Amino acid sequence: MKRLAMQQLYNWKASPYREPLILKGVRQVGKTWLLKEFGRQAYQNTAYFNFDENPEYRDFFVRTKDIELIIPNLAMASGQVIRPKETLLIFDEVQDSPEVLNALKYFHETAPNYHVACAGSLLGVALAKPSSFPVGQVDFLSLYPMNFQEFLMATGSENLAVFTIAISERK
Repeated sequence: MKRLAMQQLYNWKASPYREPLILKGVRQVGKTWLLKEFGRQAYQNTAYFNFDENPEYRDFFVRTKDIELIIPNLAMASGQVIRPKETLLIFDEVQDSPEVLNALKYFHETAPNYHVACAGSLLGVALAKPSSFPVGQVDFLSLYPMNFQEFLMATGSENLAVFTIAISERK
């Protein structure tokens, strides 16, 4: 499957102004798949953390805001070696984890070499809560249901997808 948002993720990774990323979108639109696939393609290693399936991961962020203390806990929990610039950290289902969202500020301020991407259903609801949120210290990307060109590519009609893109660009 190909998603056009993949290029935006590559642009995010390459940006000298990269901040932790929050991937927004409705349920079942492919946020988790997209981040995992991006990690597989663009990084040497991906460390995935699902805060819904493993709520104990939240404790890593409740006890401290020091990223250098959080990283070893994440490495131990994931069984992955977490290296700056080489490992994509994926925080999934963060909608009920305001302490994780708040920690993004510290990733940005004190550990910008760690590449962090978050996803969560109903994330907008979590962002509207009156808790601390790292405004201006995260990047946002919205993912929508597959569009017509993406559908054509997914069904093996690459040429038709290219044709429809060319037609739409002429308008």
